[in-house]
Formats: sequence, C-alpha cells, structure tokens
Amino acid sequence: MIIQRVVLNSHPGIYGEPVAENFRMEEATIPDKIADGQVKVRTLYLSVDPYMRYRMNEGSTYISSWKVNEVADGGGIGVVEESKDAQFAPGDFVTCFNWPWQTKAILDGRQLEKLDPQLVGGHLSYFLGAAGLTGLTSLLGIREKGHVSPGANQTMVVSGAAGACGSVAGQIGLLEGCSKVVGICGTDEKCSILVSEMGFDGAINYKKENVTQRLRELCPAGVDVYFDNVGGDISDVVTRQMNPNSHIILCGQISQYNQDMSSPPPPPTEIEEIIKVQNITRERYLVMNYKDKYPASTVQLCQWIKEGKLKVRETVVRGLENIGAAFQSMMTGGNIGKQLVLVSE
Repeated sequence: MIIQRVVLNSHPGIYGEPVAENFRMEEATIPDKIADGQVKVRTLYLSVDPYMRYRMNEGSTYISSWKVNEVADGGGIGVVEESKDAQFAPGDFVTCFNWPWQTKAILDGRQLEKLDPQLVGGHLSYFLGAAGLTGLTSLLGIREKGHVSPGANQTMVVSGAAGACGSVAGQIGLLEGCSKVVGICGTDEKCSILVSEMGFDGAINYKKENVTQRLRELCPAGVDVYFDNVGGDISDVVTRQMNPNSHIILCGQISQYNQDMSSPPPPPTEIEEIIKVQNITRERYLVMNYKDKYPASTVQLCQWIKEGKLKVRETVVRGLENIGAAFQSMMTGGNIGKQLVLVSE
C-alpha cells in the first residue's frame, strides 16, 4: 500500500533556526497484510511541540534524535482500520507518543492506547493537548514542583503563556489554589485571550511592554510560583521579582533551543545568586518521570474540560505536507494554544 510520509530532510545545525525545508514529504509503502499483534491505523492528528527541536540535533542527550531521510514521529491520534490485537477493533480511536508522521501506519498494539472521545466532550484532538501530555506536563509540573497551597495567597507567573502548556498551566494554577495568575506572551491578541477567555488576572506583551515595570504593577506582592516555558531574559526578569522560598517550575526553555545548551542551561551568575539567597527552588522537570501519576491526572484534566473549568485553544493546520511549516510557526510563537496538524478527517 502506498502512503505519504514526512522525513527529516536536513539538520538545522545546533545554532540554526528550524525551517519547513528541514522536512520533506515523500511516498513510501507499507505491507498490505499485518502480523499478529499489529494494528493498521489511519492518521487523524499529529502534534508538533518545542521539545522536537532537540530531536533535530545529531546525538541529542535529552531525547532520541531523528535521523536524516527517516520518518519523523511524535504524539499522534488515529483510527484503527484493521487489527490483529484483541484489544483493538476497526473504528477504535488510538494514540501513542511515537506516532510516525505518515498518512497510514502499521503499529504494534502494545504501544497504543484506546481513546474515548466522550471523556473530552467529543474533542478527540484534546488528547494531544490539554487532556494529553501537554495537560499532564502542566498539571504535574504545578503539583510536583510548584508547591501551591490553597488559601496561601500565592501569585503565579507563566511565560510562553499563550502556548500549549502555558495556557493550560495558568488555568490549573488558579484551579489548584493560586490567588493570582499573570501571563507573559508576545501579542496583544494573546494577552486578550488569556484574560478574557482563560481567566488570567493579567497579561504582559513582552514585545511591546516593559516587563519589569508591568510585573511590579500586576504582582505587587512579588511572585511565589513561576511556570517557566521560555528561559533567557524573560526568566531573569521574573526571578528578580520572586519572593523568598518561592518556586520555579522549569518546564521549557524555548528561547534557548537554537543553541548548544545543556538542559536546562544554568542561569547567569547574578540570577544564580538571587536563587541562592532567596532560597528559590529551580530543578529540572521532566513529565516522563511521573508516569505512575498519568492515569489519575488524566481523569482530573478530562473532568475539568467537561465541566468547562479548563478552556482549550488549538491552532490546527490541515495537510501532512504542511507539518514542517506548522513546526516552524510554533517555534516562533505563531500558535495560540496547542499546535496540531489535521492529516485526515
């Protein structure tokens, strides 16, 4: 059977900005017959995420690298067309974390998880975002590293606040008991959506506003929890306004991903000193270390979504051939909420 797939065409180089041309679409074939334990799927949705920037580097130490001329992969959702695994039947919706970027695939049934769209009000794509790894990253980051206590009058700041993780994390901060949440993002439209749609108490456009000054105005009592998606200068500004015994949730460092960096990169000496003197916790956070908490956390996320307490935004690009452009756009802030590619209806 002939299929379409997307492979890594070239490395951007450690310091290069990724572009759509780093990927290419090509025809390939998959067997007509499947073996015992296998499942043939048609791809519906694929996810593109900032962590994939590491996978474009040769010899990444953080996560396995993609190889040139080989199919890329990541979070995906599809529908079963044929199954030789007793757990799955044609018509079932399934997902996995290493879904190949192709129109159809033959996968090992053991790597697949069945999805029930009713858990998220019929929005199947949410399982790649707010009800999937994105939501788990936000929820477990706050619970494991944020030390949020209801009634403690804590202020949370979120950078990259209109992205997939940030937009969910800010809302979860409020649901978990923060008294105030402020977001930092890159357009007036994003600021408006954070406040009017997602319940943030305030938002700062870092491209137009003085972040130091606006943080003082919006967080007069200082910052107790910082959900860090970006690193770099923005994070240094926030850290300077953090209270003693506060907490940095080190989720992502997207401003640093096009550099030869350790993960996470060490802060500048001045910031390191503030962290030490103020006794601020700043530990590397990887959601994969908390797999035992996925099931209960997923139930919680789905419940919040169904109850309307967790608002979800998506930026959906149609067509597998546009996945490289979608990735490039996401890396430069072109998305609001989760960036997805719709491969087939």
